[in-house]
Order: sequence, then structure tokens, then C-alpha cells
Amino acid sequence: MGKIISDCNRSIKLCDKNIGYILKTSKRAKRLRIAVYCDSSFVAIKPMGMSENIVEKFIFQKTDWILSKLEYFKKFKGGMFRGGRADYLKRKDGALKFVNERIDYFNKIYNFKFNKIDIKNQKTRWGSCSKKGNLNFNYRILFLSKRAADYIVVHELCHLKEFNHSRKFWNLVAKTVPDYLNVRKELRRKGLSYY
Repeated sequence: MGKIISDCNRSIKLCDKNIGYILKTSKRAKRLRIAVYCDSSFVAIKPMGMSENIVEKFIFQKTDWILSKLEYFKKFKGGMFRGGRADYLKRKDGALKFVNERIDYFNKIYNFKFNKIDIKNQKTRWGSCSKKGNLNFNYRILFLSKRAADYIVVHELCHLKEFNHSRKFWNLVAKTVPDYLNVRKELRRKGLSYY
């Protein structure tokens, strides 16, 4: 997301509904981005110098997507996306065991070196890979279908070799998840990630 230099609450009317959102201005953002998170918060992140009129026009263009995501997350009160720290602590070890098993399986094919694996209670991501070779995964990976969970493991594993989303990266992913485009659609419907 980059360095946030301002953060303010805004409201917009979408299909006769007043929707509150947080408008953030980032020094490092190169383009406008909107996100609806699993706690039903709605955020718009804009580059410096971009007018709020442009932000509002963009939000209007994405009305159907925004409202569908907000509605989707309402279904998970106390469930998959709303689990608090207690749920995370209860499931963390199981998630780590599962991720380790899947990484062992796929890394027999890739043979990539990594530093450590960690399980986190993230609000916006299924997983991440750091430049130091640390692999992080959301404990909620346990709630996904096997093919979606495997895709997330493979996605982060492949970032060890290609720290980008270039054609080379996707070719690496396709080596073990040839239908990754369909899995990405499934994950977008789940709403937590931007894979």
C-alpha cells in the first residue's frame, strides 16, 4: 500500500444506500485501488494529487462489485472471516501443519529455498512472501477448498523464484496448478485476496 499520508472517512450513495468508506492517500500508490475487507470495511487508496471526484467516479463504476462484496461478508458473522484472536490461536497449529505438508509436497517439484513459514491472522491476504524468503499464510486457508489452498501455497512458493507477477511467474504456477485462472476466480468470490 505504501506510505499513507492521509486517512479520512467519506460517504457515498450507491443504489439508494449510504455507504461509508475510508479514503487513504498514499505516497507510493501509482493507481487508484479499492478494497472491501472481511470485516466489511471499504477502503479507497489513491495516489497523491488525484482528485476525490475521480475516486467517486471510479467507485460508481464498481458499484455492483462493492455491494456484492459487502453483502457477501454479512454472511460470515462469527464464521470464516470474522474469527477473532481466540479462533486464530485455536487453529494456528493446524494451519501450520497443513501448510508445511503442502509445501513439502510442492517443493519436491520446485526445490526452492526459503527461510521460515509463519501463520498469521491477516485481514486482507491469504498469503505473502518476503524478500528474505519468509512465507506467511492466513490461518483461514484451512477453510478453503483443497485446490484453492494448494494454489495459495504454490503462489507464495513461486514468489521465491519470481518476486513479481510476470509471465515467468505464472508459468511457474501453471507447472503444478494448470487451472490457476479458475482458482483465482474462486478466491475473488471469497473476497479476501487480490491474487
